[in-house]
Amino acid sequence: MTDPQLPAVLSERRQLVNLAYRLLGSLAEAEDVVQETYARWYALTERQRREVAAPGAWLTTVAGRICLDLLGSARARREQYVGEWIPEPVPGRSAWVDGPAPADPADRVTLDESISMAFLVVLESMTPAERVAFVLHDVFRYSFAEVAEIVGRTPAACRQLASSARRRVDTARVVPNPRHAEVVRDFKKAWETGDIEALIGLLDPGATATADGGGRAATFPEPIHGGEQIAHTLARVAAHVGTLHLLERTVNGQPGLVAEDGGRIVSVYAFDIVGDRITRVWVIRNPEKLRAWS
Repeated sequence: MTDPQLPAVLSERRQLVNLAYRLLGSLAEAEDVVQETYARWYALTERQRREVAAPGAWLTTVAGRICLDLLGSARARREQYVGEWIPEPVPGRSAWVDGPAPADPADRVTLDESISMAFLVVLESMTPAERVAFVLHDVFRYSFAEVAEIVGRTPAACRQLASSARRRVDTARVVPNPRHAEVVRDFKKAWETGDIEALIGLLDPGATATADGGGRAATFPEPIHGGEQIAHTLARVAAHVGTLHLLERTVNGQPGLVAEDGGRIVSVYAFDIVGDRITRVWVIRNPEKLRAWS
């Protein structure tokens, strides 16, 4: 017999992946969470499923709790990670990125804004409870009463968690600017031509570059601080890897670059740009984090 709730249940998949990715910073883990969530739904008896008045809310609650548990163990796992850990980059506007962007109060963020690398990196600095409360309320617009059901705390406590998280996020708010694509394009040209002076001019003097190879791809092991130091490092990379082809792509909703070698994406570059200067460069080379780009 066909489950009459099946269409409604399956229609929640994109929302669940959207939520889990922002909570975990990993598309692969988000997919696993959604699979586990559906497994728990179909582990219910037919009668139990019929008694669920709002399947979407049930699925979100379960997915949120799974993510909360995973976040609790993620820090221990990442202490064993080789080198720096950067959230998994996602390309363009895709099924796990796209979503409604209705008018919101000023202290809330849009789905597009919440996918930026700068935003995700700040989320990594939060406690699991802060991250879940903030993302559910400020990004996905759940009430604090609903958040409390997932986090296992009172609505008042969840409000405090979200407020604490919001203060950190304010430093990573992305202001859309058409000029940013031009900055990335100029950066690409300067890098390809080995124009170190142009690179230095595009990088903020206090810029930081961080790379994630996960022990599976060669990269600089420690963050590089200073625009001039970053420019010289990139020039050395270009000199030693002459077969790379740089392509302009949207990375986590922002202008970025990917490096292609023989038709295979080997690196993804995300940027944080303030005004006309690049303040952060994130380099993702761990092949496990590049599967969505193949």
